[in-house]
Amino acid sequence: MSELAKEIGVKSAYEVLGLPRSRAYPKLKITPKSRKKPIFSLSDDQRSAIREVLNSPRFMDKSPRQVYASLLDEAVYLCHWRTMYRILHEHYEVKERRLQRKHPVYLKPELLATAANQVWSWDITTLRGLMRGAYYKLYTVLDIFSRYVVGWMIAERETSQLARHLVAECVRKQGILPEQLTLHADNGSPMKGQPLSQLLRVLGISQSHSRPHTSNDNPFSEAQFKTMKYRPDYPNRFQSIEHARGWADSFFTWYNQEHYHSGLNLFTPSSVHYGEVTAVQAQRQAVLTQAYALHPQRFVKGMPLVKSAPNAVYINPPLILALS
Repeated sequence: MSELAKEIGVKSAYEVLGLPRSRAYPKLKITPKSRKKPIFSLSDDQRSAIREVLNSPRFMDKSPRQVYASLLDEAVYLCHWRTMYRILHEHYEVKERRLQRKHPVYLKPELLATAANQVWSWDITTLRGLMRGAYYKLYTVLDIFSRYVVGWMIAERETSQLARHLVAECVRKQGILPEQLTLHADNGSPMKGQPLSQLLRVLGISQSHSRPHTSNDNPFSEAQFKTMKYRPDYPNRFQSIEHARGWADSFFTWYNQEHYHSGLNLFTPSSVHYGEVTAVQAQRQAVLTQAYALHPQRFVKGMPLVKSAPNAVYINPPLILALS
């Protein structure tokens, strides 16, 4: 069949045999004839010269049609503008040929915490005041392993000096040692300001920052703010800064001590932060074991087991772990 197709063509061969061509094409292994280069085609040197003209400072910001017309008005003909497009296409230069300023490549932060007080995340959110244009700034420092809020503060403005004061107090309360902690934040001026940066160098705390315009590089702080603002009793507007501080005090007490966090397999941030997970897990397991003994038919998958809190928490896990 292949030999016949080579002699008289595929269409004629299958017409002679009365077979549909759609069934036969995948079975054919006919090597296409190489197309001869036309004798009137441009040489490599000519194509290089045309490309240099197109990329010259005079024409680098003009389309091939504009270049073609300009050269014709100057009694110069290099080639048709379609050929100009083909030459540029061969070098991936059709869209933009000017030198463009490029954004720098920012390194993606990859942080791992296997225990409390290894990685903290902090951020600032805005609380609306009673009057239009009145706002308060809530600073929150969060341990990513336990989701425990180690410190917070409400002020009327955002400054690196206030952030320095809050971080210093959190470090004192938690007994942080040099080289123990990494502090992660976004790229705001309070986060990168000199007062806070100097403090972190003195205390031996590593700094980490999100990439610009990448909100999911700081997911734990963002999630905590969402939990706060979706509380049923969250005020739409706060009557005063004292009102905001009073409400925040009750909220963070609930969040740390009573909130069964879904990211912690329903343990509270406080129990994870202060190493109480094993005792709580054992107590919960005893309750489920007793329930299973009384009504085993209710548990179609067998004895229920209480999961512990995660033993490793990442900001941007490595690609291998993310895919697993």
